Amino acid sequence: MNRQRLFLLIIFLFSVLLLVINSPVKFQIPKVAIPFMGDGESIPQLGFDPSNANLGFGPISINRDLSYRLGLDLQGGTQLTYQVDMSEIEQGDRDSAFESVRNIIERRINLLGVSEPNIQSVRAGDEYRLVVELPGISDSQDAIDLIGQTAQLSFWEGDGQVDVTNIATDSANLLEQGLASILGLQPKETDLTGKDLKRTQVVFDQSSGTPQVQIEFTSEGSNKFANITRENVGKVVAIVLDDQIISAPVVQQEIVGGNAVITGSSDVDEANRLSIALNAGALPAPLELVAQSTIGPSLGQVSLEKSLFAGIVGFTSVVVFMIILYRKEGVLACIALGVYALISLFIFKLVPVTLTLAGIAGFILSIGMAVDANILIFERMKEELKNGKPRRIAILNGFNRAWPSIRDTSITSMITTIILFYFGSSIVRGFALTLFIGLVVSMFSAITVTRNLLLVFDSKDKK
Repeated sequence: MNRQRLFLLIIFLFSVLLLVINSPVKFQIPKVAIPFMGDGESIPQLGFDPSNANLGFGPISINRDLSYRLGLDLQGGTQLTYQVDMSEIEQGDRDSAFESVRNIIERRINLLGVSEPNIQSVRAGDEYRLVVELPGISDSQDAIDLIGQTAQLSFWEGDGQVDVTNIATDSANLLEQGLASILGLQPKETDLTGKDLKRTQVVFDQSSGTPQVQIEFTSEGSNKFANITRENVGKVVAIVLDDQIISAPVVQQEIVGGNAVITGSSDVDEANRLSIALNAGALPAPLELVAQSTIGPSLGQVSLEKSLFAGIVGFTSVVVFMIILYRKEGVLACIALGVYALISLFIFKLVPVTLTLAGIAGFILSIGMAVDANILIFERMKEELKNGKPRRIAILNGFNRAWPSIRDTSITSMITTIILFYFGSSIVRGFALTLFIGLVVSMFSAITVTRNLLLVFDSKDKK
């Protein structure tokens, strides 16, 4: 009995901690002076902000994003559907190229700062499509421009001297001038490409303050760049992105060290997009935007409110049903159900799970399945009590005999959720994931939490 009481105490303290973590309210304990420690000394500040997920005590701090991740249908955003053009890719290389396109797009979106994008690969015959969901993004033009950019970077050298006075200095005019007009009748592409890049970053010209993209090459790329600049002193070397000239500087001297700058960006945003595209890598195949839809934030807020209301109604209905039908045992089962809900919500934050309408439906369904386990246990207990068994023995036998049914139904349901998650679309996968988590937690709460609550508070025979 002491072991069971200790277990319940641990569960209680753990539940209080989860209640604080899951709460939207900020908790903050101010610094408190300690007289015997001397002037100016105090207890370090203790605070927790679930929205920012910063947990700290003095010099020790834990930074983890524990905010709920809301999907496109709950907070609004944009959905983009792209067709990947595989016409120039060999048949045997298309699957790997398709996966590479997906990974590069995901890196670009993450670097752009979009929260929790969802990218789904769709393969139908010879068609390769990507469905990109951008939660919280209503003005998606920047993302569209960045995603669709192939970012094929190359360096071109000319065949003779060039009159630099005839070369436009702004990016808009550079794009209108062909390579031949700038570099001569035979421009030649060098072997230095975007694959030789190590990293890029946005910097500012010290004299004019205009944004530039600074390039750092790999060791092999540095050697290539040094050779190119050494052989083209006094000549133009054009920097070309996706068959468009973005910069055409005249080489003044050999450049060693593997660093260069790309000029011509009209503003910081343009320079940042170029830097992101180059850092993420070049797409192996071009993209075509074939569909676009936007969900406004107000519509997403309405969906969220309705989902929360449905969850509260469902949870309350289950609580009322259990109390009316099983009385004291029902109350204890509802306490265990509360612990189940706290653990599930914490896991949703910890994984993290991107909550959608379908995901919330899976969570609500798992609440009902958690109650099913308690009902099986209580009905088994009733049978044991009818056979004249002492109440404590009836509780233990009820759990032992109900466990195979609980285990088998939960495992078969888990198998179904795994299949749904693996083969389903983004909406179905959200439903499957929350339901799977709910099933795992419900097994724990029914067999451990409910069992110990009954043994401690309901194991004495009624007179």
